[in-house]
Amino acid sequence: MSGRMRRRILELGVDEAYALLEQSGHGEGLPPLAAIENEDWGRDYLLSRLSALDDRTLDRLGLERGGDADRGNFGA
Repeated sequence: MSGRMRRRILELGVDEAYALLEQSGHGEGLPPLAAIENEDWGRDYLLSRLSALDDRTLDRLGLERGGDADRGNFGA
């Protein structure tokens, strides 16, 4: 994704993270957006799913981990 800025996973909101997972083909098993968008754990769950993707997929989505905080400890 050279030439374009990538966003840190932690910068994403619920709607955007959900859409990226679905568009990338990694949305299998996601609960309906309406069921998680207003839940405290909903954003953490989605960001954790994105963080688990390989670097190539994240690059294709225009995302980067950005440090230790983006490696799955979203609720801490």
